[in-house]
Amino acid sequence: MPQNHRIKSFAEFWPYYVSEHRRPGTRALHFIGSSAALVCWAAAPLTGRWWLVAAGLGIGYACAWASHFGIEHNKPATFRYPLWSFAADWRMWALTLRGQMGAEVKRVAHTSSSPA
Repeated sequence: MPQNHRIKSFAEFWPYYVSEHRRPGTRALHFIGSSAALVCWAAAPLTGRWWLVAAGLGIGYACAWASHFGIEHNKPATFRYPLWSFAADWRMWALTLRGQMGAEVKRVAHTSSSPA
């Protein structure tokens, strides 16, 4: 996708997001970080330790960004599309939890490589 192209919908963003998460290690670190964030967010109101909300965000993004720089070798989509990226992270988390994210990566790769 050209640098100057601006994505205008989540439906257009999703295939781009998936293409930026091709490697299983990238997706695994995202899943670990997002799951740790959920634990922190659930624990915050139960314990009264509200700093866990920020810690959850920090852990989640640290894992995701480490995977992009260290495994995928690309720039996180969050830098350009923060809200859609956040939503896509949770869609990917749910697909990973159901064991369907690998198939989604293959589907998107096949769709984007098919002639229009």
